[in-house]
Amino acid sequence: MSINSLLFSLGPAEILLIVAIVLLLFGGRKIPELMKGLGQGMREFKKASRGDETAGSNKSSLEDNNSK
Repeated sequence: MSINSLLFSLGPAEILLIVAIVLLLFGGRKIPELMKGLGQGMREFKKASRGDETAGSNKSSLEDNNSK
């Protein structure tokens, strides 16, 4: 077996352990906020990688709506 196959072979027990550690570190209230931020970051990255010129204007219009 190679090192790569050992590092990336996660079973259900390992995944549960990782989830439990994340819950302990961040708490149940903070996780939805983290996931929301991660999703927004991924969305912005996809727009930027496609070369959308509207990515910046959408962000500013969202900020304007949130400030009201």
